[in-house]
Amino acid sequence: MDRTNNDHPDHSRKPANGSVFSGEKADSFSNAASSDVSSKPSSDPSVMQDNTELKHGSNKSDQKRVGQIIDDNPDRKKSPDEKAVHEQVDAHPDRLPSGKELISRPKRFGQILSVLNKYQVTKGLTPQKLRLILEDLGPTYVKLGQIMSSRSDMLPKEYITELQKLRSDVEPMDYETVRQIIVNTYGKPPEELFAKFWAKPLGSASMAQVHQAQTWDGENVVVKIQRPNIYEQMEVDIDMMRKAAKLVNLSSVISSVVDIDSALDEFWNTAKQELDFTQEAKNATRFRENYKDWKYIGAPKIHDQFTRRDVLVMDDIQGCEIDDYAQLEKEGYSREEIARKLAYNYIDQVINKGFFHADPHAGNIKIDDGKIDWIDFGMMGDLSKRDSALMKEALHAVAEGNTTKLTDAILAIGIPTKEVDYTGFYSALDQFMQRYLNQSLENIEMTEMVQEMVDICHTYGIMLPRGIATLARSLVTMEGTMKDLDPGINIISIIASQQTSISDIDWEQTLQSFLKKLYRSASASLDLPVQTNDVLSLIRKGQLKTNLKVLDLEQIMPDLNKMVDRIVVCVLIAALLMGSSIICTTELKPKFLDIPLLGFVGFFISFCLSIWLFVKMLFRRRGKNSIF
Repeated sequence: MDRTNNDHPDHSRKPANGSVFSGEKADSFSNAASSDVSSKPSSDPSVMQDNTELKHGSNKSDQKRVGQIIDDNPDRKKSPDEKAVHEQVDAHPDRLPSGKELISRPKRFGQILSVLNKYQVTKGLTPQKLRLILEDLGPTYVKLGQIMSSRSDMLPKEYITELQKLRSDVEPMDYETVRQIIVNTYGKPPEELFAKFWAKPLGSASMAQVHQAQTWDGENVVVKIQRPNIYEQMEVDIDMMRKAAKLVNLSSVISSVVDIDSALDEFWNTAKQELDFTQEAKNATRFRENYKDWKYIGAPKIHDQFTRRDVLVMDDIQGCEIDDYAQLEKEGYSREEIARKLAYNYIDQVINKGFFHADPHAGNIKIDDGKIDWIDFGMMGDLSKRDSALMKEALHAVAEGNTTKLTDAILAIGIPTKEVDYTGFYSALDQFMQRYLNQSLENIEMTEMVQEMVDICHTYGIMLPRGIATLARSLVTMEGTMKDLDPGINIISIIASQQTSISDIDWEQTLQSFLKKLYRSASASLDLPVQTNDVLSLIRKGQLKTNLKVLDLEQIMPDLNKMVDRIVVCVLIAALLMGSSIICTTELKPKFLDIPLLGFVGFFISFCLSIWLFVKMLFRRRGKNSIF
């Protein structure tokens, strides 16, 4: 096959001015942008099925065209991750695997048991031990750990910190494997699908790798290709881990750390979404549609005619990495402006759209032609209108220092896993709020605040829904990205500064909500006389029952039981004394010390019990003070 070293067309562009807003500034969500972006997504975002005819150009000719397979593009500005992948390919050209073969269930089961025994999990599971186990088990479990590191409501802080260190060491697929996947997917090799296709990957991960290409229409794109057998292998890994966990009784060992079944379910649900590239295509199209009117926000266009479950083709966003500060300065961008507008957009994603990027690290954000371009839509957070409104209330409650409002919002959002101690929960949140109220908004660290709030929820048995838990992790990542750009920025201050004006109110929605509440209130008021009459009737008949709930009853029951036990012992002592005294007035034989032996034994037992009870009461504050 002919391979040349043709250069890729240079499409590095500079803005006409230094602003990422193309000459205009945004101070709130409402005036963020006013004109359309230059290119809009397809009006039909649905993806084509595998058996549909592939369109790869405007040329209607039936003549077969053959494109170029190019080793590398030396002029393309590569990110550090792209350079690392290329170095790995160049260093080991002969030992790259042709593809990942499916490991059988018995063999995989044995591997999992071997690793678990190696680290002696039955003796306990420390954060470091958990990370080492996941790394030894391979890419599937590294991905599991990375997903779980975002669920701070399910894992303690020290485990979250350790899991964030996980790195997957996966070799890139060789070109022959990539070519075979494309042939199997489309029925055509890459040189027929594309005018140019670069053999060396731009990036490689545990699930997929990315290649550069050019369509017959001259559009520069990237092709995301899923690793072969990855879905089947993950399914085997999850099933075998469940069986291995039962065999070594792993659930009882780590129950205080995490519910292993919940963790595996969470991972598998997330992984299935990421493995379906049609879902990522829909996410990207939806995001692009949401912000088509924002002049300074962009997203790659999805090429729907190429999209399949295991292959995704989208525009190649080459711009400047958001953490390449030297290049940003060279091109005349303001880091402070980028950070501020990035914050405005992210808050709008959460509060107004309810659809936000769940992994907003620097590698997923680029600056290109005066726009902030978001990429990689495999992990997205999706909030219902109810959760989005409650989240908005919670964020404003934090900014306003309103403990009652924050407590109600969290209880409405959360899912109780046990009976909630409302008084204790409110007290913990009040202490949390007081601690941060004494600080200026500029000095509040979002990372610490979010983690502490999640810890409080975890302590009181309130599990956050998946979307909210994802948001908690995403907020922390977002603040880190913005702080690197502009250390002086504070997302809490930005949230607090957003005041709802009359023009921002959705009057139609507000009126609908008001009318619904009015209708419910009117219906309830009509039933009130009947309900009052029923209550009075029950009172007259003596049939009124009241359910009384005593707070902290479970906590005080052990003390009540001890009190009752001691009262019983006192009654027994008194009975023994009285009985023994009556016996001593008789001539009952045998006698000891000139009194009936039975009476003497009664006196002796009551004396011993009295001394024992006295000692217990005297030293009741030591130890657990158990009566038996």
